[in-house]
Amino acid sequence: MTMSSSQKHVSSGSVSDDMLHQQLTDAIDVLREVQAQLPDVRLVADMLIEALRAGKRLYLIGNGGSALDAQHFAAELVGHFRTNHRPLPAFALTADGGILTSLANDFDFNHVFVRQLEAYGMPGDVLIVFSTSGNSQNALEAINSARSIGMSTLVFAGNEGGKMRGRSDYSLFISSKDTARIQEAHLVYIHLLSELIDAAFPSTQ
Repeated sequence: MTMSSSQKHVSSGSVSDDMLHQQLTDAIDVLREVQAQLPDVRLVADMLIEALRAGKRLYLIGNGGSALDAQHFAAELVGHFRTNHRPLPAFALTADGGILTSLANDFDFNHVFVRQLEAYGMPGDVLIVFSTSGNSQNALEAINSARSIGMSTLVFAGNEGGKMRGRSDYSLFISSKDTARIQEAHLVYIHLLSELIDAAFPSTQ
């Protein structure tokens, strides 16, 4: 690979090749952990498919990068992953800036998801939580609210689940505490579940 004269002066600082290799090794280890959970991934997919076939809705939440994971998964379901199945009702409660900022300002940031669930959620719907730490208070409050409504709850988290461990009906946890590795695992979960859900709904083409 050739570089321009300006590129030759750019330095990647103190990040050594050994550090980068270690990050890749850690990422591979996390993927192996996900691979070992494939039976659980199928159980989660079956639960989501059953809810969608029954006309129930999925509501997805998270903070920061996890908010974008929620939006990503919702987009795969409302749109499509591989096949053009019918649009599936999945709503990311992280996407409406007006609602989020009004609730955070007028109530409390810990209730930005609770209020939305109280407005939209119905028994049999599913709350899907993405959290790298498993400790996000607004997500914990949302889990409690969803369960009081009669919704099913599914949590994706690192840190072996953090405070969310044992709080949801379904869970897929990664043992890592490294945010980047956890987010990579969550992306793989999203794509595996999208693959399974795609296969359960006939193509409209």
